[in-house]
Amino acid sequence: MSYNLKNRSFLKLLDFSKRDLTYILNLARDLKQAKYGGYEVQCLKGKNIALIFEKASTRTRCAFEVAAYDQGANVTYLDPTGSHMGKKESIKDTARVLGRMYDAIEYRGSAQHIAEELAEYSGVPVINGLTDEFHPTQMAADLMTMREHAPRPWHEISYCYLGDARSNMGNSLMIAGCLMGMDVRIAAPKSLWPDEKHIGYARELEKVNKGRLMLTEDPLEGVQGVDFIHTDVWVSMGEPADAWEQRVSLLRDYQVNSALMKASGNPRVKFMHCLPAFHNLETEVGRDIHERFGLESMEVTEEVFESHAGIQFEQAENRVHSIKALLVATLGR
Repeated sequence: MSYNLKNRSFLKLLDFSKRDLTYILNLARDLKQAKYGGYEVQCLKGKNIALIFEKASTRTRCAFEVAAYDQGANVTYLDPTGSHMGKKESIKDTARVLGRMYDAIEYRGSAQHIAEELAEYSGVPVINGLTDEFHPTQMAADLMTMREHAPRPWHEISYCYLGDARSNMGNSLMIAGCLMGMDVRIAAPKSLWPDEKHIGYARELEKVNKGRLMLTEDPLEGVQGVDFIHTDVWVSMGEPADAWEQRVSLLRDYQVNSALMKASGNPRVKFMHCLPAFHNLETEVGRDIHERFGLESMEVTEEVFESHAGIQFEQAENRVHSIKALLVATLGR
């Protein structure tokens, strides 16, 4: 390969440079074109990948499985009942066992330190499929999607994330944009801003890569002139049900609706969401929140979600291509 990332883990974007990430994104673009063009070459024949899922998933699991199968690799899916890790066996011991059997490990769960420990002791690349702190594979797909819709230099692309910014998505979108030298806005109530540690990481990257980072409590200020508007659910996996009352109260004014899209001043502004989204009453959660608070949609309205501005399903598809690029870059021949 023209640029060597072999045997490196992908645990958080802070471990990578702009050049590293640009290489992965270029490879993802090439692999996507190859798949659509029918000329994809399998680089992972004979490779075996363990997929550890302590948290439920649709996109992450499917993207890893399809990416691996497309490239000729085999996967083993381990749900919370599928191994002894953390219960009858330590993380360190599990890592050393899996490292003897597999060529790579994907981990999706709560604690970032578990992903780090798996990487330290397994001896094989570990890819973080999501932790409470970071969501780096989602960032690869998000950056890929934004570049497809705004094919300009990174410093000319702007986006705003609205909602609970203390989450893995808030942390990761803030850091990803500063790493690439983009114009990043975080719009949230101050009590839901990322913690000072993560803001500090982002500020350092902002200086090095000449990005621009704004944190604001004003959603209208945040979206002014942006190319993309991002949001996420108001209560994340694993949080208590009683968190909804506080979040609904805090985040009502941060809902992505037609008025907010128009307030960007950009008639071509696009909407993005990592999914799943609560945009109607077709889910149990949506119906429950409607009954409790009278809301027919939460972080995004049905009108915006189903509009031509919504590119969230392209974003979801790009999970496959960007994850495939990570696997090929770290494991490929």
